[in-house]
Amino acid sequence: MSRRIRWLALAMVACFVLLFLQLNNLQVVKAHQYANAPNNPQVLAAKFSKTRGLILSADGVVLAESVPASKGSTYKYQRVYPTHALFGQITGVFSYRYGSYGVEAYYNSYLLSHDRPVKTLGDLLSTQTVTDTVTLTLSDKLQTDAMNALAGRDGAIVVFDPSTGAIKAMYSNPSFDPGPLTSETCAVFKMVAGKRECAQTVSQQARTAYTTPDSEGFQPFTSLAYQDATQFPPGSTFKIVTASAAYEHAPQLVNTPMPSYTCIPGGTLGGQAPTKPLCNDSGTGCGGTIAEMLPPSCDTGFAILGTKVGAASMTVEADSYGFNQQPPIDLPHSPYEVSDFLQPSCFTNSAEIFLAQSSIGQKCTAASPLQMAMVAAGIANGGVVMTPHVMSEIRDSQGNLVQTYKPKPWLRATSPQTAAIINKLMTEVVTRGTAAVVGFPASEEVAAKTGTAQVGIGNTATTDWMIAFAPASAPKVAVAVMIPNQALYEYGATVAGPVMKTMIADALGGQ
Repeated sequence: MSRRIRWLALAMVACFVLLFLQLNNLQVVKAHQYANAPNNPQVLAAKFSKTRGLILSADGVVLAESVPASKGSTYKYQRVYPTHALFGQITGVFSYRYGSYGVEAYYNSYLLSHDRPVKTLGDLLSTQTVTDTVTLTLSDKLQTDAMNALAGRDGAIVVFDPSTGAIKAMYSNPSFDPGPLTSETCAVFKMVAGKRECAQTVSQQARTAYTTPDSEGFQPFTSLAYQDATQFPPGSTFKIVTASAAYEHAPQLVNTPMPSYTCIPGGTLGGQAPTKPLCNDSGTGCGGTIAEMLPPSCDTGFAILGTKVGAASMTVEADSYGFNQQPPIDLPHSPYEVSDFLQPSCFTNSAEIFLAQSSIGQKCTAASPLQMAMVAAGIANGGVVMTPHVMSEIRDSQGNLVQTYKPKPWLRATSPQTAAIINKLMTEVVTRGTAAVVGFPASEEVAAKTGTAQVGIGNTATTDWMIAFAPASAPKVAVAVMIPNQALYEYGATVAGPVMKTMIADALGGQ
């Protein structure tokens, strides 16, 4: 009996030791972790009971601010977004229910209330809580122009400063209004793809609007402008990369004429089905040197050129423009953001026909509008792709400069010599090639490349593109326009061209 009592006593002592260790673990070891956990009610109360810094456009328009919450609210302040859906995909949201996203998340440490840095003796004697103002590179005017240009249709526009990497406008449709997401409750919900969404958040494409991080909420997910590269082949705009690859890695091909075809007969290229020719979209024959093929956008010629350059060199050049890697933009990232070229998931059997099709922006090539804006910008900037960014400067509540963005190169895409040659060829696309129908004013010196990608089962629709920069002699702006879900016989020049014409004129007008 006494033996059993001893074992019971030992067990009780062990339990007390374990309890003591767990209490120390909770109250000492993990105290900081739990005290600062994002779902801790006290942490939430502290976050939403303090004001938050402003987010401003480059031209001084308030994009996000904190206002006193309505009577009866749990918290003291509510975040509001005066421009609604115009900047929703850039500012993101600061929400009780759905957390932080966009600039609100990326620059959270500056926007939230924090102790003022000690600069004077008086600061040592009294702690002051301050917020900072984040000013963006994006222009309210250009962003509005982009929204109006896409009114009533899906698509995306990116306006890029090729010399600094500053994003001047980045808008995609559908967008969303972050305002309703900041309320403590949402009065009306709808089900999209089995997920509960606030009906006021405007989403026509379920996957491109929200993901569900937990059983209660969701976060804004995808902007077609920079976060959804997986479903958009860039079409003939990618021929800029293919031409660069030849100049940089296979110079012997630059002045070598490619054979003239209306259609490359089935079975000509490795892996090509005997019954599936590769044809020019125009239905006419073409070939020749790069200088002869780029202005009219010869599909068959560039397809053969890509196979002669080779998969390895084509991949190196695509990577040099930013494909197959995460763009270093100062916004939260998406798993669908990386633009692809010849990834193993597509290029599984290394078939020559896949390389040919990918070299003209189809098959194993997919890109975001931001990526293609950087392709145009790389040529405009003498072969250097600058790091894309949306933050211009951060100032404290007294107007003192806290941080300013310093432009920095990201990638060397081509040599200056190659960039200069392709710059000239892109101006010829406008003066005598596929973009001539757009009618750009000669005074703007626009250099461009059109793109029409066949998509859908049986190639029943198109994604229409144009990339451009201007003035070609001293580029100030690079632009990408992408409009998906168009009719089969629509083209980049006729669909994206008028939008590009408007955006180039507006961007240069503000310089």
